[in-house]
Amino acid sequence: MKVNVDTSLNDLFNIATTTLQDVDQGEEFIVKDLFRGVEWKRIAKGNRTKLGSMFFAFANGEGNELIQPLGKTPQNQQIYKKL
Repeated sequence: MKVNVDTSLNDLFNIATTTLQDVDQGEEFIVKDLFRGVEWKRIAKGNRTKLGSMFFAFANGEGNELIQPLGKTPQNQQIYKKL
């Protein structure tokens, strides 16, 4: 799916969770890393923030056996580790 300014929040979340399969076990990442090249810049800032909140809730809920929140970057981006 091609990401643009009109991509829905649910579609963005589905892209992020699907891309998790490409992350190696033990690897650390931020949500931005789950999108290719300039795709992240195409997402409206408000949707990036909402996506981050959705992903954090996923990590602490149904995805807690798949990924673990570690802390934040100096830019206040959540760091995750794939389990």
